[in-house]
Amino acid sequence: MPMYEYRCKACEAEFELLVRSSTVPACPQCGAGDLDRIVSRLAPAGKIEAIRMSNRRMADRQGHFSHLSSAERSKLLK
Repeated sequence: MPMYEYRCKACEAEFELLVRSSTVPACPQCGAGDLDRIVSRLAPAGKIEAIRMSNRRMADRQGHFSHLSSAERSKLLK
């Protein structure tokens, strides 16, 4: 599942989401579905692993890995 950044056209909020191919994203602040996908900034060298793990922990808190077993989740979050 890729991580995408979006900007809501209704409230101008910017946010990241893990998106499955069948998922239609909505703004977490106002619930609007009219979103622009924006280009993500490149991570500085040496910070990519920390950023990736931070994003995975955030996705886990939001329940995006709930379909995985605890062993599979622990591998992803190491």
